[in-house]
Amino acid sequence: MIKRLRWKFVLINMTIVTIMLCVIFSLMYSFTRMDLENKSIAMMRSIAADPVGQGSPTEHAQEVRLPYFTLELGHETEIIATGGGYYDLSNQQFLQRVAQDVLGTREPVGVLEEYNLRYCRVMTPGNQTLVFADISSEQATLSNLVHSCVVIGVVSFLIFLGLSMLLARWAVHPVEQAWREQKQFVADASHELKTPLTVITTNAELLQQPGLDEDSRERLSGNVLGTAHHMRSLLEQMLELARGDQQPSRASYECLDFGEVVSSEVLTYEAVFFEEGLELESRGEESIPVLGDGVELRQVVDILLDNARKYSNPGGKTVVELRREGRRKCVLAVSNPGPEIPPQDLPHLFRRFYRCDRARTRSGSFGLGLAIAQGIVLRHRGHIWAQSRQGVNTFWVELPTA
Repeated sequence: MIKRLRWKFVLINMTIVTIMLCVIFSLMYSFTRMDLENKSIAMMRSIAADPVGQGSPTEHAQEVRLPYFTLELGHETEIIATGGGYYDLSNQQFLQRVAQDVLGTREPVGVLEEYNLRYCRVMTPGNQTLVFADISSEQATLSNLVHSCVVIGVVSFLIFLGLSMLLARWAVHPVEQAWREQKQFVADASHELKTPLTVITTNAELLQQPGLDEDSRERLSGNVLGTAHHMRSLLEQMLELARGDQQPSRASYECLDFGEVVSSEVLTYEAVFFEEGLELESRGEESIPVLGDGVELRQVVDILLDNARKYSNPGGKTVVELRREGRRKCVLAVSNPGPEIPPQDLPHLFRRFYRCDRARTRSGSFGLGLAIAQGIVLRHRGHIWAQSRQGVNTFWVELPTA
């Protein structure tokens, strides 16, 4: 699919380039032909108006000068005078033939293709003057122009083809990456759903067996219900990611106190941490205004605190610190002691369904929370990253202040 999209992009680009080159070269040819023709006709009319005033070779020419000759015809269309020094005018039969060809037409200006001559007929009282100009140089100029246009067109086509292929690869790369991530997401989601579905199916089949005692039935029913809640949690997180990918408008954002949001979430989690034998401490500033969605920012803090609770060492102390960073930014840091995260895994922590082999293998986590948090932070024009040093894992969130 991606390869087909890339070639389609190249085909569209080259079609546009080919049309543009054809139009440009056609206009160049047409304008050049019209210019040469107009200058030739202007010279011929000038000669007809003043046959003897053509100037000397040393004078600066104001118009083109082509090989020409003139014929002056009388009332009976006989040739009464000739002029011009470029041709041998002694062949009366040839002169009479070209004169008859011109008289056989009604156009005042035209071309005798057989002789490569352009004629111009000017009527004067009592007679008429025929001016003939050689168009061989004009045709050679147009022929060279066509040859040059073909060469330039082929070279330009090849250059644009190479550029289009590079541009197609660059333009399709985000689509290719999104397609690869989507396939990986579907594969990971299928894997995550496969296990609970197997558990539900197995327990449901056991429930249908005859002679099952009440305790076993209650235990199997509990397994089905617990696994169903597990699947529901996974589906809700997947829907949250899907809603985040839609990039909602920031028009609904409002100025709120981020310090109050953090304090409220810390207060909520204190009891949870205490029940699991963990400590939770809050530091830093208590009031920092930011522009955003209160529900989403609260969800970010919730994800980081829940992440610290799951992966903290027994009896460990989680520290939540909120402070200003310069005049236009604030930073939230959530630190907890836990298994050190390998440096090569740190950039991938925010990928969907990603869990480290050593630091992210505990039950109850789907590997979607940090991906959801990253999407929210990016929508708020912020930045989120992780650090792991000396047995302490820290997740940082940087947001612009209001």
